[in-house]
Amino acid sequence: MKRSRINEIMRSADDFVRSFGFTLPPFAYWTPDQFRKFRGEASGIIQSRLGWDITDFGGNDFDAFGLFLFTLRNGDAADLAKGRGMLYAEKLLICRTGQMTPMHRHNIKAEDIINRGGGRAIFELNMSDADGNIDNDADVVVRTDGMERRLPAGGRLRLGPGESVTLLPGVWHRFWADDSDVLLGEVSTVNDDFTDNVFAGNIGRFSEIEEDEGPLHLLVSDYDRLLAG
Repeated sequence: MKRSRINEIMRSADDFVRSFGFTLPPFAYWTPDQFRKFRGEASGIIQSRLGWDITDFGGNDFDAFGLFLFTLRNGDAADLAKGRGMLYAEKLLICRTGQMTPMHRHNIKAEDIINRGGGRAIFELNMSDADGNIDNDADVVVRTDGMERRLPAGGRLRLGPGESVTLLPGVWHRFWADDSDVLLGEVSTVNDDFTDNVFAGNIGRFSEIEEDEGPLHLLVSDYDRLLAG
């Protein structure tokens, strides 16, 4: 993705989020120079990968095959083994009309995905077989706002504003906006986007960036490279 396109997506995403009464945290609006200035105090932000996350999943067509995310909070995976500490994460996501998030599952993360407003979100769901691959035969059982739902393999779940679905580890899912753009919330177990995403097919989690202009704000994938030293 071109950096200029990422900057454009950031601006429009901020407007969209604000239209629903949400405001991103102050560090969201730091310039790269401000981030470098505060990187000592901001070690928790950097280590937990809080912040802007915009990906085309390596396909170079964000409008058709991409996702906007902002990680608001995230705990430490090491605490999971202890069973205590900050064991949760929270994100905001934006699904644009005509834009697909590819089929994937998680090894560890359980997540509630909540329609915070806009149109309907559609989720296509499959269970995992014994080897962790997509099971094209087994019924899918999930909870939506605490109520058990059963769908056939590959069934589609439609969530309107205010509705949510709980996706446990191993449940394959892809999702998109139905009739208009959707603001989604995600509340989950500690999030690790480097090791816990399993995609169907050869898909990359983060984008390759063409630096055609300077960054408006840093992405979480920029931290290692642009905040080193």
